[in-house]
Amino acid sequence: MINPYLNFDGDAAEAVAFYEQVFAAERSICMTFADAPDEMGVPAEHADKIMHVSLPLGSSTLMISDVVPGMGPPLRRGNDVSIAIAPENREHAEQLFAALSAGGEVTMPLADTFWGSYFGMCTDSFGIQWMLDYENAPSGDE
Repeated sequence: MINPYLNFDGDAAEAVAFYEQVFAAERSICMTFADAPDEMGVPAEHADKIMHVSLPLGSSTLMISDVVPGMGPPLRRGNDVSIAIAPENREHAEQLFAALSAGGEVTMPLADTFWGSYFGMCTDSFGIQWMLDYENAPSGDE
C-alpha cells in the first residue's frame, strides 16, 4: 500500500480539519508531540503540534504531521511530501529500504518504534522521500 504523507510548518491541525471536511473523513489516529517519549527531546513549545494523523480515504490513507525545527531537515516546498509504504513483512521492508536508499540518504534507519511499527525513512537518489512502516511488527516477527 502506498500513501502520501504531508508535512506542515505548525499548521497541521488546521490542515487536518480542512481535509476532514473536504473528504468527509474522520481521523483514525491522532498523536501530538506530547505523546513522544522524553528522549526524543521535543521542545515544550511544540508539544501540542501534530506528530501524526491518519485520515482514511477509501483504500488509502492521507497522513499528516507538523515538522519540529531541529528534528530533521528544515521544511521547504519540495520536501513537504513523502511517500509512505506499508511493506508485507520485515524482510520486505528491509529489501525495499535497501533498494530505495542505495545512492541516496538514510534519514532514519529501519528500527522498532515506540508506536509499534518497524519504521524507517530515506531519500532516494532522485530526491524522493520515502517512509517504510511495517505496522504491529514485534522484533523478529514475520
